[in-house]
Amino acid sequence: MSTENKIKLFLVDDDAVFLKSLEIEFKEHADFDIETFATGELCIAGLSHTPDVIILDYHLDGIDKNAMNGLETLDKIKALNSEIPVIMLSSQDKIDVAVNCIHHKAFDYVVKSETAFTRLQKIITTIFHYKKMEKTLNWYMERM
Repeated sequence: MSTENKIKLFLVDDDAVFLKSLEIEFKEHADFDIETFATGELCIAGLSHTPDVIILDYHLDGIDKNAMNGLETLDKIKALNSEIPVIMLSSQDKIDVAVNCIHHKAFDYVVKSETAFTRLQKIITTIFHYKKMEKTLNWYMERM
């Protein structure tokens, strides 16, 4: 995690209103260090800021029809740093879309809805429980 012990969160969505509302929700309910991006290309360019978690829109074509979509962005993120958990976010409530995202190594898939923020919070909590368990396990393994 970042040096201030805040979770560094990247939010990536081409819908400016949704992106801002998601940013406000996270800032009101937890102490995150948040960076927002309107395109996958901008997110990739910002990876040097070492996010702990990325929430990534599935489509990303609202600003530029030729921009990378969410899956292309996900693949690029994973190619550059496979350790960053990426949660895909979409208005599509289709199982095949969710499964495809998981096949592309997304940590999870969330449908944009009135419960999306709560679900995202729970997933981020789960990610950091896993990371803490992994650190503990590694610590014990080093001493054996």
